[in-house]
Amino acid sequence: MLLGDFIRESSRALASVYPEREARNMVLILCEERLGVKSYTHIVEPRKEIPEDMVSMLTSDMKRLLGEEPLQYVLGRADFCGRKFKVDRNVLIPRPETEQLVAEVEKTSQSKRSGVRVLDLCTGSGCIAWTLFKDLPSAEVVAVDISWQALDIARNQFDGPSPVFIKSDILDGNHNYGEGRFDIIVSNPPYIMEKEKSRMRGNVLDHEPALALFVPDSDPLLFYRAIASAAKDVLRPDGICIVEINELLGNETQALFENSGFRSVRQIPDIFNKIRFISFSR
Repeated sequence: MLLGDFIRESSRALASVYPEREARNMVLILCEERLGVKSYTHIVEPRKEIPEDMVSMLTSDMKRLLGEEPLQYVLGRADFCGRKFKVDRNVLIPRPETEQLVAEVEKTSQSKRSGVRVLDLCTGSGCIAWTLFKDLPSAEVVAVDISWQALDIARNQFDGPSPVFIKSDILDGNHNYGEGRFDIIVSNPPYIMEKEKSRMRGNVLDHEPALALFVPDSDPLLFYRAIASAAKDVLRPDGICIVEINELLGNETQALFENSGFRSVRQIPDIFNKIRFISFSR
């Protein structure tokens, strides 16, 4: 099969599920990853053939994409802060806005002593923990999640030295995360309310882990109460916590941390000027 024919036919088919431009970009990325070609190869080499042994894999990939399975799960990896992370249906796909969360943590770390200790709560794929571990060479990073499956993915992202990964449920109030306190706590916990499901696309709703996404409408801030409790126990007196939040609950989340006795509680907008993060100090 000609590469150009595959791209054209697959883009047309996938446009029944996604907007036309997004569908075409997904097919181009698929071909780049699977075949090692460039996004323009089919244009400059119009007779470029897809190797026969790859046609069945691409056909299978397209079937999954047409079923609204995210491209990152089909490929088994996702880009985050300039690195490729392993992902499957047991972990959330890293989002661009969470890269800003990491940037805020790294900026904060510059004001701390060397050998900063960082705690990542609800680590999922470990993308936050690993990025901080690699970008801050003197940092000690401890990462926590309730899911064995997620921790298995997180522990095996890269070879060599790694963050410390701990299985724990932050909702149970047991804050046994090793010896000593932390300079920084970071978290991207579940925060999407059940009532928001109706606005979500099937590629997220039907494929990404609900455990890492949703909170009950009756108690949408339960994870932030748990984070506040953990911060009281394990954050240093001059420590800082930065969390990603539901943009619909910025004021409520800020009030929760203020009422918990923390200082300098502030909302931080993302690049689209949506209130996406909150930081506070102890």
